[in-house]
Amino acid sequence: MTGIAFVGTGFVADYYMTTLANHPQLRLTGVWDRDEARLTEFAGYWKVHRYATLEEVLADPAVTIVVNLTTPESHYTVNRAALVAGKHVYCEKPLAMDVDEASELVELAREQALVLGGAPANALSEAHALCASLLAAGAIGTPRLVYAEMEDGPVFKANWREWRSRSGARWPGVHEFEVGCTLEHAGYAASWLVSLFGPVAEVSAVSALTFPDKGPGTERLHLGPDFSVGCLSFRSGVTARVTCGLAAPRDRSLTIIGDKGTIVVRDLWDNRSPVHLEAFGAKRSLQHRILDWVEWKVGRKLPVRLYAGNRVRYPAKAKTAALPAYPSKIDFVGGIAALAEAITRGETPFFSGATARHLTEIVLALNSGRQGYRPRDL
Repeated sequence: MTGIAFVGTGFVADYYMTTLANHPQLRLTGVWDRDEARLTEFAGYWKVHRYATLEEVLADPAVTIVVNLTTPESHYTVNRAALVAGKHVYCEKPLAMDVDEASELVELAREQALVLGGAPANALSEAHALCASLLAAGAIGTPRLVYAEMEDGPVFKANWREWRSRSGARWPGVHEFEVGCTLEHAGYAASWLVSLFGPVAEVSAVSALTFPDKGPGTERLHLGPDFSVGCLSFRSGVTARVTCGLAAPRDRSLTIIGDKGTIVVRDLWDNRSPVHLEAFGAKRSLQHRILDWVEWKVGRKLPVRLYAGNRVRYPAKAKTAALPAYPSKIDFVGGIAALAEAITRGETPFFSGATARHLTEIVLALNSGRQGYRPRDL
């Protein structure tokens, strides 16, 4: 078994605890958080060992992988400390808040012969595997254009102050508004895109704070962008548009358009999301034809959304035993498990090193609204 320790016991840590049972080859040695009250609450709820200090975590020989679940501003510091202590690291997105710091971490891991991996794990999902198999089989010919949506709906208008995780952690809404939704969520789309189509050659983006009033208690805060849209040009020739926001209706879909048809993944946050395939020129389903006929008759668009093509069957039953509730149906610990397996085999997992930095660089460019930005080589 591989020993892992959580550093950070906030809202997202409960998602990791929920999916830990899916990977019995991993053993949680304990958890630590700088917030003593939160640490006590989390450790008590899950009945897990609590470390007294970060130094105790890093000194524990039973810990092979440090799982960094702290806030983004602390990622670089904790990652570096763990690597210096000789621990492999799996970090929540992003690796760091600065590209040079992310590069420093990648180089430090290389020098120490350690593996530095990064979230998110949704690109290790069964939906991703199904989509990749369709592309490999040439189901839609050569991919040309992609639309990736990461819209979370008007979260700031909801009763978010009452949201709690399983162990009682408050949803960190104020902090998320300060950091910006792009840094928090765009990685879920970028991880799919890079793993399917390879490295990005250029990013051109626009970001903005479109709703500066996020409610009582946020008036004096320096809020990050709550909207971004970017165009990613891949070296493989694919072009993708990525949107991310906190106002438009919830939409986490992915549409891939090839020269022979389209693939639509309904929800990038769903481990077994419905996946639809449509070949150009194929006869449309009866539902689509009826809807088209009705809309022509009434002379307006109806409030009904049908996905083009036929739903593709998964090759087998779901392998994952436990997932968080909707909308976060992701096997969060899947990324840690992949990293642990690669370490055991002496291999390098896909979402580590330069790839993790590449994703961080893309997301930072989207968040800042960079034009014509060229990420470093993988």
